[in-house]
Amino acid sequence: MLLGVTLAGGMLVGATFFGGTKSLNNIGRGYTKYREILQLIENNYVDTVNTDELVDFSIEKMLQKLDPHTAYMNPQDAIAARSQLEGGFDGIGVEFNIYKDTVYVVTPLAGGPSEAAGIQSGDKIIKVDDTPLAGGKIENSAVFKALRGKRGTEVKMTILRKGEKEPRLFTVTRDRIPTYSIDAAYMVDGKTGYIKVNRFSETTYDEFKTALASLKSQGMTQLMMDLRNNPGGYMDRATSIADEFISGNKMLVYTDGKDNRYDRQTYARIAGQFEEGALVVLMDEGSASASEIVAGALQDHDRALIAGRRSFGKGLVQMPVQLSDGSELRLTISRYYTPSGRSIQKPYVPGQEGDYEKDLEQRSKRGEYYIADSIKNDPKLKFKTDGGRVVYGGGGITPDYFIPRDSSWQTPYLVQLYGKNIIREFAMEYANDNRKKLEKMPFDEFNRTVTINDELMARLVKDATSEGIKFNEKEYSRSKNYIRTQVKALVARYVYQKNNKAGQNNEYFRVAGEADDTYQKALKLFDRANKLEHGMFTYNQPERK
Repeated sequence: MLLGVTLAGGMLVGATFFGGTKSLNNIGRGYTKYREILQLIENNYVDTVNTDELVDFSIEKMLQKLDPHTAYMNPQDAIAARSQLEGGFDGIGVEFNIYKDTVYVVTPLAGGPSEAAGIQSGDKIIKVDDTPLAGGKIENSAVFKALRGKRGTEVKMTILRKGEKEPRLFTVTRDRIPTYSIDAAYMVDGKTGYIKVNRFSETTYDEFKTALASLKSQGMTQLMMDLRNNPGGYMDRATSIADEFISGNKMLVYTDGKDNRYDRQTYARIAGQFEEGALVVLMDEGSASASEIVAGALQDHDRALIAGRRSFGKGLVQMPVQLSDGSELRLTISRYYTPSGRSIQKPYVPGQEGDYEKDLEQRSKRGEYYIADSIKNDPKLKFKTDGGRVVYGGGGITPDYFIPRDSSWQTPYLVQLYGKNIIREFAMEYANDNRKKLEKMPFDEFNRTVTINDELMARLVKDATSEGIKFNEKEYSRSKNYIRTQVKALVARYVYQKNNKAGQNNEYFRVAGEADDTYQKALKLFDRANKLEHGMFTYNQPERK
């Protein structure tokens, strides 16, 4: 939820927030009344109350009368939210997971202080300084609080390693830990590149330029850019990435607010690295805001084939404003429009957030995730691309080529495996048991020769049964190949990720792609993307499976 509030907004940075005092008199009367009520409560209410909590509550209720994306965050939540978009944080550099009220190290981040100190995947974190992290209910927030801190400070970690009876004591010096927004960037074959962007943060554009240049140097002539489940982030990073693909000085996006303080028009301005070449962009219902800005610009200029499912539909721009106590207001200041003039903001009624939040659920009930004809665009919101193709506003980016959600492998049995962390734990154990052999093996050899055979799958089922998951043969058969692929992909991640200093999980995605139906179908769309780029429009509505 916090990530969604933080990122599902194209956030405008650098604009002037305080535009004058003309409205101060209008709000003065309301402020006086509010202050009087708070003072009366503080002095006369029958019970002791926390007026800070009352203020936070009243602010949240007030903002519900605006739009679904204007949000208020207390100081703690604001810090956590900003860290999602900043280029790093101060900490010890581990990815952790809580399983059965025990904190496990998933992996020490490559080049980080934990790796340097000797902490390994699978280690159990028993205690941090004097704070126990074992036994009882453990929350993510408590782990973050214990592990993060000012760089240069030391933290003593009590670790229990598998196969050892006595815990070890490690002293780790906190440092700046970079965060990355490019999950993967690799060559699928001799000419096809793949880049997955998970959000638009401070460092996204720099990461993207580096990844794009690397793929071009390896012979890339066509690219798949994966924006699935990318909830957005900074608008200027999104337009900078779009500019890498769009030639000349074409418009990328424009914004329109209450007055001209927040009205902006952004145009392509650089000679991009990939202005020619077939481009496929993957989107789904989790792609929002800044992701939709990129896709909208590429679609309106007939530069990319948009494939997948209709995007979220978030066309409001927020400005983050830090308040005096460290809390933060994310205030909607404008709407953004794609080059053809369409707003992709889906409908909402102020004060009725429940209906807005249920939109994705309603799409599922209508069958929209599985049948292209279930996408109902408003015929009154019809626009045209540069080449005359019809596109629609009012509710996300409708793909040029529809790819249904693959649910063939989704079963209640699989849900339980994930719920009790069986797949990840099994993969981690396999990687640790075979690490010496696997680390000597190049990834291509690993991918070609390592298989999660039936014997290993039987062990996984046994582990699941011992954790109280009742075996269901029919459901297991449906999910078996997916489970097998996921285990192998996670093993690849645990073994090879540390070799990628850019924080990418290329090996994981290369293996996982084998069971990714959307990815596999999209690989067959480059002929269509090539025709689109050259103005050969043979379709006007989302093509079916």
